[in-house]
Amino acid sequence: MKALRLKIYQPSAHYRIPFTYQRRHTYPIPPYSTVIGLLANFLGIRNLRGEGEPDSEDFRKLKGISISVGGTFIAKTKDYVWFRNLGKDSHESRFHTPTNRRYMGIPEHPGGQMPVSIDVLNDVHLWIYLYHKDEDFLERIQDSFLNPRDRVWPPHLGRAEDLIVPIDISTAELTFKPKIYGNYRRFFWVPEGYTDSVIGLMHRIPTFYRLESGARTFEFAHVYLSDGIFTGEVCGYFDEKERTPVFFWRAKDGQDTCERHGDNP
Repeated sequence: MKALRLKIYQPSAHYRIPFTYQRRHTYPIPPYSTVIGLLANFLGIRNLRGEGEPDSEDFRKLKGISISVGGTFIAKTKDYVWFRNLGKDSHESRFHTPTNRRYMGIPEHPGGQMPVSIDVLNDVHLWIYLYHKDEDFLERIQDSFLNPRDRVWPPHLGRAEDLIVPIDISTAELTFKPKIYGNYRRFFWVPEGYTDSVIGLMHRIPTFYRLESGARTFEFAHVYLSDGIFTGEVCGYFDEKERTPVFFWRAKDGQDTCERHGDNP
């Protein structure tokens, strides 16, 4: 099986767990929606209509992508920042009147302030694999990284300041293994169809979204977050060059079983 391998380094990154606020927790590896956003950025995909999904051939093909994400980091630190709340009540709580903009005699931006701590991963290494039945589309993605002509924003994964350094963008030859053993010392998203045993915490992570009345309505995938220790109860693909297992989430067809992956990737 041929796939596209994206080896990426990030000096720092934050992949926000969406229901955390005062302290913003991060996943150890990016969810599928974050990777999809990275691909859309490099392919130049934008939703200029303001509703629904982008109307482009690249996006229609992107909806059929299969994604595997694995990665590790060296350390986790915490940033302490101030966020500004532009609500009327927050403004009046700080400035006492709607028209006042001075606090202790110093002019400030409108709204109130809220201290927030943000978990930040340091020295992040990611192994992202992409599969598509249209190999020409994988070549299009590869070329968009090697020759970024259509990129919309600076190359980032997570927050806008979480820039990426592509280490290797190349074709990978993968083999299917019905049983995977070993400690690979990195995190993986493992979709339900790859195992009947719980090998990590179950997560419901976002994938694609539609814009509806200005808000994002996401689709979700059910996956396990594995710490990379496998004892044979999970199947998957394997990249011999990188010595790493690969667990594809099928964006188009939903979760697959090991039997189907073995017969038809």
